[in-house]
Amino acid sequence: MATRTVRFGHYVAYGSNDFLGAGAMSVISGWILFFYTTFCGLTAVQAAAIFAIARLFDAVASPLIGYISDHFHRTSLGRRFGRRRFFILLAVPLLPSFALMWIDGMSFWYYLVTYVFFEVVYAMELIPYETLAAEMSPDYKVKAKFAGARILCGQVAAILAGVLPGRIIEAFGKSSAETFFYLGVIFSVIFMLVALAVFTFTWERPREEIESIALEHGDQSPLRRLTQLYSDLIATLRIRAFRLHLGMYLGGYISQDIFNAVFTYFIVFAIGGSVVIASNLMGTMAFAQLLAVAAFIPMCLRLHPAPSYRIAVGLYGTAVLGFVVLYQMHPVPTWWIYVPVLIAGLGRGGLNYIPWNTYNYMADVDEIVTGRRREGAFAGVMTFIRKTSQAAAVMGVGFILQAGGFISGNTTQSPQAVQTIVLMLALGTLTLLAFGWVVSLRFHLDRDTHAVLMREIARFKEQPDPVPDAQSRRIVEDLTGWRYEELWGRRKTATGHRSHLDSPANLSSTTTE
Repeated sequence: MATRTVRFGHYVAYGSNDFLGAGAMSVISGWILFFYTTFCGLTAVQAAAIFAIARLFDAVASPLIGYISDHFHRTSLGRRFGRRRFFILLAVPLLPSFALMWIDGMSFWYYLVTYVFFEVVYAMELIPYETLAAEMSPDYKVKAKFAGARILCGQVAAILAGVLPGRIIEAFGKSSAETFFYLGVIFSVIFMLVALAVFTFTWERPREEIESIALEHGDQSPLRRLTQLYSDLIATLRIRAFRLHLGMYLGGYISQDIFNAVFTYFIVFAIGGSVVIASNLMGTMAFAQLLAVAAFIPMCLRLHPAPSYRIAVGLYGTAVLGFVVLYQMHPVPTWWIYVPVLIAGLGRGGLNYIPWNTYNYMADVDEIVTGRRREGAFAGVMTFIRKTSQAAAVMGVGFILQAGGFISGNTTQSPQAVQTIVLMLALGTLTLLAFGWVVSLRFHLDRDTHAVLMREIARFKEQPDPVPDAQSRRIVEDLTGWRYEELWGRRKTATGHRSHLDSPANLSSTTTE
């Protein structure tokens, strides 16, 4: 792969997109359920239904976008604007749809349509973007820095998502739905600016290089192409490192989704605080996350991702237990709450960075199995799973809140409802953290094993049947979950033909699939 020099400005431009990626998710997970149930007259179940319906649309949209971006270089628009960057440019004028979600006094159908529309626009921009780190450089350290730049910018966006509602309330003198509309407008402008920056200052793999590693599908019917789309998505789950990566990712992120969705309720109804206090606490937590990301970037390079992940889980879990202790001691001085908030931020920063660091290497593991580069397929799966898991977490919180006796619009809640809030904050978060911890014990992708992987890929390109040493065989088989003899598209089906999944690009076009 031909490489270009990556400079500081490229890292900044690439990373800035997480003002959209993480910023939108921070605002949605932290505030939208509260907004729907407090200002829009929706029940918790109605709000949960919006997330469920949106996931049905996303089940088609996210995989389709990933597949199209993998093959868009064959179109005239793809040749002119890039197979990835075209979609980033196309999303720019549609991103202000984020602000339309935060208007009060509308119907259930209005909130459903505006939420679904933004989710599709979000996927259209983010999925092609998530392929760019692997497209721009094959170097392990450069990819780690791209991930670091991305998550650092995402933490700045999370700070804004946390503190802006409080600042807007202070400016206008009241807590109202207008607070969230102004929040939506501010973030919409930011989203447009960063998308333009990404389009302008990033690049893609050269087209001739894409053609040399991409399967030809020109003679396939639309039905065959649709089948190929979903078979590619399912095939990503046959990569062992990717399955383990998803386990760590979901453990770290769903635990935060549950926490975020219930945190404002916890502060307002369990601790007796206000929306302004909740906003300040979320902003403080996000600031601690920003510092933690800066610390976890070199930690992952020296200590490696899985051990660093377990340190982050330990910090976050300790903080969650701290919140429970404070609730049991209530009332307590307000400043006491900042202690677990800061500890939680340190753990959450690591949990945010590490999965996106390891994600950048998944297409490398896949390449040695299939002989293909399918960054778009992996990005589609990641975005779909991320949004589905977040929606499931927020939906779950909504259903459990209502089952626990929570009444939308009330300024106080029953003791049963408050207990439900506390249990969700504690048990929901800690259960997912424990799951991620267990998965991380089996994840062995790091700088050293990645170097072995890339060396073996180079050997496959040079030799039709390379013979590995024992250590290289063990490492590659552990990362892929495949026997070495089956790699590079050499696995056979029961009939003796090469399977559709495993056909690499450099095989003859006459190979039977």
